[in-house]
Amino acid sequence: MTMIASLGPDLPQDLLAATGVHAGLLPWDIDRETPAADRWLESKFPRWTYSVLQDWLDGRFDHLDAVVFSRADDGAQRLYYYISELRRLGKVGGPEPLIFDVAKIGRASSAQHMVASVRKLADRLGVGEIALERGIAETNVRRANATAAAGAQPGRVCLIAGTPPPDRRLHGMVERAGWIAAGETLGDAWADPGPPVEEGTGDPFAALARQLHARRADVRAFFDRAQALEAQADECGALAAVLWFAEEDDARVWHLPAQRDVLARIDIPALILTRRDWRANDGVDAEIAAFLQGGAA
Repeated sequence: MTMIASLGPDLPQDLLAATGVHAGLLPWDIDRETPAADRWLESKFPRWTYSVLQDWLDGRFDHLDAVVFSRADDGAQRLYYYISELRRLGKVGGPEPLIFDVAKIGRASSAQHMVASVRKLADRLGVGEIALERGIAETNVRRANATAAAGAQPGRVCLIAGTPPPDRRLHGMVERAGWIAAGETLGDAWADPGPPVEEGTGDPFAALARQLHARRADVRAFFDRAQALEAQADECGALAAVLWFAEEDDARVWHLPAQRDVLARIDIPALILTRRDWRANDGVDAEIAAFLQGGAA
């Protein structure tokens, strides 16, 4: 393959890097008009999927050989099936859609399934053991560099959590209110390679699978999200938080009560925003400004 891209969380970043032809995440622009995609996608699809499908239909991804989708995100998984069906019907061309199966249950059969998923994708992309070991080493260097650059920032920090927003427009609203914005966008979260992968094990496929199986980076992972939010707030030195949940996010919002309680316990004021528009054109800028310049100040 000459060029591939990816879409979704919990993808084997070390394996994609080992191909030497990974162009990164597919881009999206949630403000663009999507007349062709509107014909095919239902209203409950997250807004970014419309942009991706419109670009696919317009032929903007025709330079790619394949796109690896993650089963760990409902929007990415459903988009994979829609594009696959549109290709079968001859309605769209472009790169070959591939799906990476993600297993997160804490039992041996789930861990073994993850190993099989890594090996299957490696076979499809033509990545052998030596190349993957090299990809792991290179990606571990990238992880170490990112960790060294991270940490709490000086000044008043507001953590943006909940649904990872599609771009930095919420961060801009926080910054215009005179605060420092912390928290990942959707692209940040999906491009994050996670914790280091063990090197020199003799079986890099199993080593990468173990890291993926243990990661807590998507809605299907099993972990205490309130505890994780507390750790995130502590790490960035947050003095306030905005918990923003997109309209279609039916999974993360279930954890809101526990997250709200933990923020109250550690005395971090929080602005709760549920069922919100992906484009942030629903007055959220005024709500954030009033919160940060008033009650949270």
